[in-house]
Amino acid sequence: MKILIVLTSHSDLGNTGEKTGFWVEEFAAPYYVLADAGAELTIASPKGGQPPIDPKSELPDFQTAATHRFDKDQALKEKLANTVKLSEVKSEDYDAVFYPGGHGPLWDLANDANSIQLIEGFNHQEKPIALVCHAPGVLIKVKGVNGDPFVKGKQVTGFSNSEEAAVQLTEVVPFLLEDELKKLGGTYSKGADWGSYVLKDGLLITGQNPASSEEAAKELLKALKK
Repeated sequence: MKILIVLTSHSDLGNTGEKTGFWVEEFAAPYYVLADAGAELTIASPKGGQPPIDPKSELPDFQTAATHRFDKDQALKEKLANTVKLSEVKSEDYDAVFYPGGHGPLWDLANDANSIQLIEGFNHQEKPIALVCHAPGVLIKVKGVNGDPFVKGKQVTGFSNSEEAAVQLTEVVPFLLEDELKKLGGTYSKGADWGSYVLKDGLLITGQNPASSEEAAKELLKALKK
């Protein structure tokens, strides 16, 4: 089984002067769940090369078994430094796609024509699409087969307004994910802040926050086994 992982190339946290990118746990946890199950993994990003890591996700408070494993994994770090350009990947070549979050995707991937086309391709080919935390934000311009917003009428979750308020970035992000998913007609729900909460609607799998990333990857594996 071949799975594509798509990471952000965006590193500026709005106009705060601070940095963002992808959240380490949301990449590492799913990567190892999928790799350990025998998946062949390709990592892509809009610009290719080394995607920016959100510096906050490297703080001691946010370390997990998966991030510790990543810290020691030189082969994966090398692979991460050489991500493929998003414009060069095609949905036909993969069985599924996984989008880790971090705040970066809200700026670049949400508006990236290649990403939008890629997700629409996976959907048309009836392949699983999994996204966690802020990554469901990459769906806001994606259209379903009938031309409606892709998330319309679907059970979805993602980083909640209350979690965004807790990290004090409500005024910084380009849009509030929970609000946007509801506006597009998605049936948004959430679990406890910072707890694992994953929803599956057909072949769409969404996870609420970093803690949900491992379970989202496990759901993706289940969907692939069917």
